[in-house]
Amino acid sequence: MFLAWLLPGLEIKRWVFLMFIGIFLVIIGTATLLNLHPLAQILALVRKLAEFLPAIVTGPIMLSMGLAIYLLAWKRVNRSVINAIKPDARLLEHLYVKKVLNKGPKIVAIGGGTGLSTILKGLKHITGNITAVVTVGDDGGSSGRLRQEMGILPPGDIRNCIAGLANEEDLVTKLFQYRFKNGNGLEGHSFGNLFLTALCAITGDMVSAVKESSKVLSIRGRVLPSTLDDMKLYAELEDGRIVYGESNIPEAGGKIVKLKATPDEPKALDEVLEAIYDSDIIILGPGSLYTSIIPNLLIDEITRAISKSEARKIYICNIMTQPGETDDYTASEHVKAIFDHSKYENIMETILVNDSLPKNLALKYKAAGSYPVVLDSEKIKKMGLKILTKRLIEENDEGLVRHSPERIARIIFEWYKGNGKKLQAIENNTLA
Repeated sequence: MFLAWLLPGLEIKRWVFLMFIGIFLVIIGTATLLNLHPLAQILALVRKLAEFLPAIVTGPIMLSMGLAIYLLAWKRVNRSVINAIKPDARLLEHLYVKKVLNKGPKIVAIGGGTGLSTILKGLKHITGNITAVVTVGDDGGSSGRLRQEMGILPPGDIRNCIAGLANEEDLVTKLFQYRFKNGNGLEGHSFGNLFLTALCAITGDMVSAVKESSKVLSIRGRVLPSTLDDMKLYAELEDGRIVYGESNIPEAGGKIVKLKATPDEPKALDEVLEAIYDSDIIILGPGSLYTSIIPNLLIDEITRAISKSEARKIYICNIMTQPGETDDYTASEHVKAIFDHSKYENIMETILVNDSLPKNLALKYKAAGSYPVVLDSEKIKKMGLKILTKRLIEENDEGLVRHSPERIARIIFEWYKGNGKKLQAIENNTLA
């Protein structure tokens, strides 16, 4: 904890050092005023010491004593300030976010499900200027029940993103993600969903509820629903069927031709549009193509804002196909589906694709009908997109495909920085 105070950018060390210079000058000035001639006496003392011991010995001794006294005093100041102002030792965390992370690039990450919350866990160590734009089409599980019974926006994806931007080791975060395993009426619900539902009733809307929840968990960045409208999804399949409900679409067992929503023209949140126009980086994905990413693009105002924004724009393609949504889809078909649901051009410039898989890829993927997404480079290039291939998965011995939040965050930052942007960031820091 003590050494963490010495991190660059906190603007602490310079003022403490200046404080010591001031104290030293006060002591010298007072001694001079009393005609004690302090400098002469100090030099005389040093001269006498030099008569008994060589400078190569006295110098390091005095230097070590001075440094030891300084560090002891600084440690005491550190402990006193933390205990007095922030008993839970979060003062340093807040300073770090304010002085260092808030100088990072402004990122808008658009999506839903576990994909969005996963990359947020990595991005929060790159910058504090994060806006997560979350789809509100979910109608299954705990979120669907609360949506139907309480008439609120589905809180599940929003809850996951709040937790993703919070300190994962914090007890409050673990409580927020806790899911009840039994209890009449409680089974299947997460504490965070119920908490957001209660706050929504108290504050009057989901946006206010999310803001208050974010304060409780001290998240880095902010989370916003893409719309406050009661957005419901339905899909037109290749065989002519129309499937209603986000949770029913992957179960229908047919190729999706078009995804639509009611109301026909949902209104985007003003704060979302402002964040998009003001952003340095816009990220689409990863996540379920038709039930997490594209639903946000059905909101015309959001797609138009992405198109007009001067930010760098990148799409993180899924590693595996998703049964019921993207069966046999190549990387270019993922992109084509996004373009087909957008009325505007210039919504992405680069596609990030995984280039590595576990040698012992788990058999359960094949059993479920899920296969690695094939990179068909030539078709993507014909769409006018740049291709970035990197290892996006975490190391594991089980043959599971899991996105690495830290690796993806680092890749995106390096990609952005490589385009001529010079912004300060600290990676792999001691506060992560």
